[in-house]
Amino acid sequence: MVKILSTSTINHIAFIGNYEPRQCGIATFTTDLCESISSYYPETSCIAIPVNDVVEGYDYPSRVRFELQEKDIDTYLTAADFLNIYDVDVVCLQFEYGIFGGKAGRHIIPLLRELRMPVVTTLHTILKSRS
Repeated sequence: MVKILSTSTINHIAFIGNYEPRQCGIATFTTDLCESISSYYPETSCIAIPVNDVVEGYDYPSRVRFELQEKDIDTYLTAADFLNIYDVDVVCLQFEYGIFGGKAGRHIIPLLRELRMPVVTTLHTILKSRS
């Protein structure tokens, strides 16, 4: 793991992707990553913004502060506002084509365009050709 210098100004990190208890590999990855960074840097606030594939959502832990509804683009725009207001320093995006709504996950693009902080993205799947 890369150590963040003690003089770092990273106070708030937001993780966007699926999150446990949703059952999928990206949820496990995002949860483990978020919890690991939170444990290693307890002075840094780590929050999660998962994507719901079902209307009723999931019984998320308190680290989840906002939920995206997969097919509802308005929740993506509201999430961008939330992240900007919450004063997040960096967003850690877990991108997989099957997670986000829209063709090839395009609903995430309006959210990213509105953010006023850096975004670090893990591309879990790269399509051979565009759909």
